Amino acid sequence: MTIKPSSIALLTLFLASQATAEFPRTEAGVPDFSGTYNGATLTPMTRPKEFGDNLYLTKEEAEKITAQARALNEAASAASDPDRSAPPAGGDGSPGAAGNVGGYNAFWIDRGEDVFSVGGKFRTSVIIDPPNGQLPPYTPRGQKTMASLIGGVVRKNEGVAWWLDQEGPGPYDNMEQRNNAERCLTSFSGAVPSIPSLYNNFKRVVQTEDTVMILIEMIHDARIVRMNSEHRPSHIRSWLGDSIGWWEGDTLVIDTTNFYPNSLGYMGGTEEMHVVERLTPMEDGNLLYNFTVNDPGHWTTEWTGEYVWRASADKVYEYACHEGNYALGNIMRGARILENDLLEGETGAGGQ
Repeated sequence: MTIKPSSIALLTLFLASQATAEFPRTEAGVPDFSGTYNGATLTPMTRPKEFGDNLYLTKEEAEKITAQARALNEAASAASDPDRSAPPAGGDGSPGAAGNVGGYNAFWIDRGEDVFSVGGKFRTSVIIDPPNGQLPPYTPRGQKTMASLIGGVVRKNEGVAWWLDQEGPGPYDNMEQRNNAERCLTSFSGAVPSIPSLYNNFKRVVQTEDTVMILIEMIHDARIVRMNSEHRPSHIRSWLGDSIGWWEGDTLVIDTTNFYPNSLGYMGGTEEMHVVERLTPMEDGNLLYNFTVNDPGHWTTEWTGEYVWRASADKVYEYACHEGNYALGNIMRGARILENDLLEGETGAGGQ
């Protein structure tokens, strides 16, 4: 199935292509994307409801979002009291990571410093199609998948083995039941397409005439794009899928199939997923990254997003996450402790 860019995407790709004259080129005459890019942005993935079908922000609205984010970051970055006591068992009830008992603080968060713009216009969301800036509805299979993926994640941490009261396998029976992010297999937002996240938004591109490598900082995924090639047989699948590429003018088109199910992390996905990405050079060495996701097993229609990868002189450092690390082992050990606590409590109560 061929995925075509939406009318909005075609317009923005055209606008981006108008500023490519000074972009470095290879001996073959195509743009040379080799370098480092930062995809961090305050522009949300899905559009806030108050903007409806409006794709654009006013300059004043964009400046307000930037100022609010700066103020929140400064407040969250305030020095912690070194003499503070430990949080209560199960968390203190405040919003936060890791069940409110201690997770990443603002030092590790890097959502960017402003919203991105294309052609001088600020965007209300990364998603541009559907026109409302929202993900399309899930299929019945997609609904079931999402209930399984996020059910345990959003559940309040009560410090008890609640799953023992349910029929069937529990969520902590073995390591392979845990989600891809906990297992350090893929990002919680997946790798294809590359979606802006709370942190680790850098990309490193290494380009040759027959291959393009895109190193994604999150989970250190290295994507290999074979230029002017054919897809591998459909039974050969991976978390990053099978990517082939070609040039359409100055735009690099990447077509990816052959995914494992749930390759998009907490967004789900099936083995039917097909992703087409377009990288177009912009002014100042930036890239306009456009992507369309078609997965008839998970969503009722395809959807498209785009945002700017900003050229950067910074380096991409190692994201030291690997399957079998301390976190995954301790998740399983913690589950065994909670199960033993509950079973011993029931046994003790029954013996009285």
